[in-house]
Amino acid sequence: MNETRSTCPYCGVGCGVLLRPTSEGGLDVRGDPEHPANRGRLCSKGAALGETIGLQDRLLHPQIHGRRAGWDEALNLVARRFAATIAAHGPDSVAFYLSGQLLTEDYYVANKLMKGFIGSGNIDTNSRLCMASAVAGHRRAFGSDTVPGVYEDIELADLVVLVGSNLAWCHPVLFQRLQAAKTARPELRVVVIDPRRTQTTRFADLHLPLLPGSDVALLNGLLHYLAGHGATDDAFVAAHVQGAEAALAEAAGFDISQVARLTGLTPDLLRQFYAWFAETPRVVTGFSMGVNQSSSGTDKVNAIINCHLLTGRIGKPGASPFSITGQPNAMGGREVGGLANLLAAHMEIETPAHRALVRDFWQARHLTEKPGLKAVEMFAALREGRIKAIWIGATNPVDSLPEADLVRAALQACPFVVVSDVTMASDSVAMGHVLLPAAAWGEKDGTVTNSERRISRQRAALPLPGQARPDWWIFAQVAQRMGFADAFDYPDAATIFREHAALSGLGNDGSRDFDISALTELSSWAYDALPPLQWPLPRGAELSDTPKRFFGDGGFYTPDRRARMLALPYRAPTGNTDADYPLVLNTGRLRDQWHTMTRTGKAARLMAHIAEPFAELHPEDAAQLGIVPAGLVMVESPRGHVLVRALLSEDQQRGSVFVPLHWTDQLASRARVDALIAPHRDPFSGQPELKFTPVRARPYKAAWYGFAVLAQKPMMPDCDYWALAPAQAGWRLELAHDAMPADWDGFARILFGLNSDDAMLAYHDRASGRVRLAAFRDGRLLGALFVAPEPVEVSRAWAAAQLERCDLSPAECLRLLAGRAGNDRPDQGAILCACHGVGVNPILRAITEAGCNSVAAVGVATKAGTNCGSCQGEIRKLLDANTIQKAG
Repeated sequence: MNETRSTCPYCGVGCGVLLRPTSEGGLDVRGDPEHPANRGRLCSKGAALGETIGLQDRLLHPQIHGRRAGWDEALNLVARRFAATIAAHGPDSVAFYLSGQLLTEDYYVANKLMKGFIGSGNIDTNSRLCMASAVAGHRRAFGSDTVPGVYEDIELADLVVLVGSNLAWCHPVLFQRLQAAKTARPELRVVVIDPRRTQTTRFADLHLPLLPGSDVALLNGLLHYLAGHGATDDAFVAAHVQGAEAALAEAAGFDISQVARLTGLTPDLLRQFYAWFAETPRVVTGFSMGVNQSSSGTDKVNAIINCHLLTGRIGKPGASPFSITGQPNAMGGREVGGLANLLAAHMEIETPAHRALVRDFWQARHLTEKPGLKAVEMFAALREGRIKAIWIGATNPVDSLPEADLVRAALQACPFVVVSDVTMASDSVAMGHVLLPAAAWGEKDGTVTNSERRISRQRAALPLPGQARPDWWIFAQVAQRMGFADAFDYPDAATIFREHAALSGLGNDGSRDFDISALTELSSWAYDALPPLQWPLPRGAELSDTPKRFFGDGGFYTPDRRARMLALPYRAPTGNTDADYPLVLNTGRLRDQWHTMTRTGKAARLMAHIAEPFAELHPEDAAQLGIVPAGLVMVESPRGHVLVRALLSEDQQRGSVFVPLHWTDQLASRARVDALIAPHRDPFSGQPELKFTPVRARPYKAAWYGFAVLAQKPMMPDCDYWALAPAQAGWRLELAHDAMPADWDGFARILFGLNSDDAMLAYHDRASGRVRLAAFRDGRLLGALFVAPEPVEVSRAWAAAQLERCDLSPAECLRLLAGRAGNDRPDQGAILCACHGVGVNPILRAITEAGCNSVAAVGVATKAGTNCGSCQGEIRKLLDANTIQKAG
């Protein structure tokens, strides 16, 4: 069968993929060697996409209050309730909350409906949690939300500065490109600015572990240093920039001693970084969530841009500030005005001429005249009863927004909640009065735009299952039923794209950055065949793959066409640590997981690396608090708490704690970390502070700890702590509780889902509190449970692998009860390389027994690190530890 060219649905790198349906109804997935973003490379998540395709947990039919309904009934109800709410309370009483997972065509139709025909700005997106500060910073500096550079600049630069970006884990294919460039040119320097010692820092020439939230002080210091050491481009500033004098006056107070005091960095580290930046003409500064997710995120963005404007290092090969986008179509959503404060085609709600253009083009008599509520404000309004009907599309705010418990309560109290999604296994789907089954990745047809402004096609390789429909179709059908039929009569996604392209060129003539009007007359055939293209593409432009940069010769989109440098006073993060809450909580992503795991959580090999939620603390903090390695820890803020595994590491800065954002009530008992987060947000972007929350931590005293492997998904027991993850042939489960069950055998039988005639092997050591139980049927393991008064020491990977066996002998059954592998079946240990399924133990053997002394040598011996490369930092850490041990 022919392969279908499409685009990965994860991060903003926008990798091309080739899809081939399998006979079992799934997909084989490989990287597209012709896509310019990745040239065939994929990360562990992209490589495992085929394992996430399936109908388990899929929402396949419309539902109304839990009962199956037809499309007409469901759509009519949504249209009727929204129309009635608007008639009774006005257009601002309704809202849409959408996602960077939507395609541009989906986004366009939803934005047109809300802003153009309902007449409210109340449409926002989870991109508000991701890139809103970058948008606001771009608009303040450039007059437009423009990313000046391209991916090629990362390879052409002589200095790459990564600020708040764990590129190795969060954007692995860009990291691979950076690694390859540095291998080819070892003189290329990499600086990482991050409070944590991440896997990216292990690759860096210089790591600046600054105090959380102190970025503006560091960058003001850099600006002051550049001015004082002759590293300015005075001609560029004179011709193309305003505000330099005020920005430099504000930065003048940030000498190295002051910056050292505010950031916690040594003067020597600061001098080294500042000198490298000053002496290197080709500098790319890449920034991501560590910058944006802050109450001063927009100022951080502008502090970065200030340094590039002062030196003229913008829009030139190998020199630009570069916003590394989080989601696959956050950029596309911005293009169509998916954020509450934007209009379509990068036009501004606040600008009357822009409103007139859009109103006339759409023939929209009720076009909104003011921005709507941003995400955090939107759910506050929901809680207060000002919003009375909300539509949630392709996102999970019950888990991802600050004060997540209050978000859930607000949805529970809302008179009418619509959720369009692909899955039933979402904490937000449970809040919907009406559920609408949307097409999933692999079934969808449309476009996405990546971090370098490259538009790529997502194409369907699988048929729509059940009654699932594209998101654009669902929005358009509701719009037609609300009385707007003529404006939403779209036969296909290509028609929507042509309209979107035409609007981008309307009244433009170079006055706006976003212009793809060259694609306005695209035929449906040409749309189907559309190759990846980078905008701008004004009418008449050649559809080539030549890199397109902005601002190398000025030409900004402010009224006078000059960029703005801004005076940026340093503001400490909102919220202070104190005796009650002495630690700073930081949240973020893991290497193999995505958002709230509704997709990646289905892939056993992605869960094998880190299978349960954790809190990473410095060992000295843990010792002071009485927290032991692999014990359980309660992390609390005034708003909520999580109960997670303790991970002690010197990679974590003292006084800080890191908890990943991914776990929900679907896969863990108490791990929704955003329930702890305050609603503090940036005053310009509205983006919440997700990197600085004062918390406290304390050990959880369990009466027992357990680990189980199970052939079938269990009913969750009544335990204080549980964390569930798929295995290749079943499930693995971590457990802990503060009281013993009355009957361990009965507990296990229920957990394993045994029949009355299924027999169990059991081992009870009442003196030590250790229990081991296992059940088998015809040589196949049904379940095994290991219990101890301390965290259970059993090889998780080995135990889970026994579920794949169908030929267990009596001796092997007894050995399984003992919890250890035999010599004939070496234990892999914890999986470190998800791409090739390589555990820690074979890597350690390659290092200690085979003499491998480099990441490359380990790769040759084991294959670990040879695909996506995102585990190479962990391999390097094992190599370093072995070197230190030998030296000792």
